Amino acid sequence: MAKNIMLQGTSSSVGKTILTAALCRIFKQDGFSVAPFKSQNMTSNSFITKDGKEIAGSQAIQAEAAGIEVTVEMNPILLKPTSDRKSQVIINGVLTSNMPASLYQEKKIELKKVIKNAYDVLSSKFDILVIEGAGSPAEINLSKNDIVNMGLANLVDAPVILIGDIDRGGIFASIYGTIMLLNEEERNRIKGFIINKFRGDLEILKPGIKMLEDLVNKPCLGVIPYFEINIEDEDSLVDPEEAGRRKDIKEKSSAEDYKKIKELEYDKLATTVRENIDIENIRSIMGINNGQ
Repeated sequence: MAKNIMLQGTSSSVGKTILTAALCRIFKQDGFSVAPFKSQNMTSNSFITKDGKEIAGSQAIQAEAAGIEVTVEMNPILLKPTSDRKSQVIINGVLTSNMPASLYQEKKIELKKVIKNAYDVLSSKFDILVIEGAGSPAEINLSKNDIVNMGLANLVDAPVILIGDIDRGGIFASIYGTIMLLNEEERNRIKGFIINKFRGDLEILKPGIKMLEDLVNKPCLGVIPYFEINIEDEDSLVDPEEAGRRKDIKEKSSAEDYKKIKELEYDKLATTVRENIDIENIRSIMGINNGQ
């Protein structure tokens, strides 16, 4: 059975997708076979696997960072919005229905078996699974039938790292508030937090980090600086200007050159993240011995 780690966020667009890709690349560089996993993804940006199955594009990018072929098990449930209240429901890569959100909320708990089966397939093939959550675990109106955050962490017994975006402001409140809105069992699953997209003088931030660590009784596992990277993020909240810049690079490059550009970007991403997180502590949280 694979070791695992799950990245959850204080909100959407805090950098979970990119940091999941970074950890996939770091573990690959360290000699492990590693795969990404996201139980449910809502996005219009999809990818077609070699066997014709449709999954979210972000899991395809993470698989690319891990250096492995994309398979449907990496994202067993894909929701493609067709209006503000309805989505296509794609299960195991196949379109099954176009469903209102209210009905999906009632039905989604029935998909736990689909999720667990997909997870087990990956777990039997890889040393490590890096799991990405969705939105925030503190969406308490959705927690009862949750299958993407703490519900999934419980299902596959995954330790959780909470990601916060300091570029939005309110980093201490967002991390503290998220943790405090969880029940005790869920809080215990969180083994630490990472502050993402930091700009400025780290020495000024450090006293706040220490106070937050004392308040939530969790360690800070890293402060990652804001930096530009030419890797696609989830489509729903990406800056249109940034998305246009990436599209321009892709269109002006040959397929071979674009592949080389992306490989360099994955290495740059892994280097930057590795230099700014406590990777040894994260390995310890996952039950991986140092030097393994």
